[in-house]
Amino acid sequence: MKTPMNSPTASLPTLTTDIVPFAIRGERLEVLLARQTTGWGLPGGPVGVDEDLDAAARRQLAEQTGLSDVYLEQLYTFGRPDRNPARRMVAVAYFALIPIASGSAGVLAAGDAARWAAVDEPPPLVLDHGEIVAVARRRLAAKLLYSTIALQLMSERFTLSELQAVHEIILGEPLDKRNFRKRVLAMDRIEATGELARHGGRRPARLYRALHPGQVELIK
Repeated sequence: MKTPMNSPTASLPTLTTDIVPFAIRGERLEVLLARQTTGWGLPGGPVGVDEDLDAAARRQLAEQTGLSDVYLEQLYTFGRPDRNPARRMVAVAYFALIPIASGSAGVLAAGDAARWAAVDEPPPLVLDHGEIVAVARRRLAAKLLYSTIALQLMSERFTLSELQAVHEIILGEPLDKRNFRKRVLAMDRIEATGELARHGGRRPARLYRALHPGQVELIK
């Protein structure tokens, strides 16, 4: 039976998730977008009646971009009444982090259904997705200061210079090398692998790895 327009249930909002997948590609922070009927936007969609929010976000991310088993964090709820002129929609937003050199970050470089775009120079996005991306970037930058979240963007093994570069890309500013290394090593959340990275004629650099991969820990 069709619900009358004057029924209380006719005006109930649709609950959706929107996901902001971030990766460092080509020395810049990029976001993975999904093609929608009216243009480019964030992966996401309606949440099932019996579906957990996190499960819905992971399902939609996998279905629309092929990404799975990546770090996912709930961001904010966007519920402005006019965010979608067609109907009332409330979106629970998430951001996802894809490690450097992961297969997913490279495979989805281009295509008809998904594309990477620089966070600083995105194409026009549907609805308020540009605002969601901006909020996600601010959250990511803020968490660099008190957590190990940057490690979720790193490959399994990395140099301290590579880790510093990720921080600088997200923050949009250079960091003092000595102070950065002192702070990172004092966190005691990474360990040397005993191996060296060799890049051309440059001096070999120590390789490190996360002590607790897949976890974001708060630093006091």
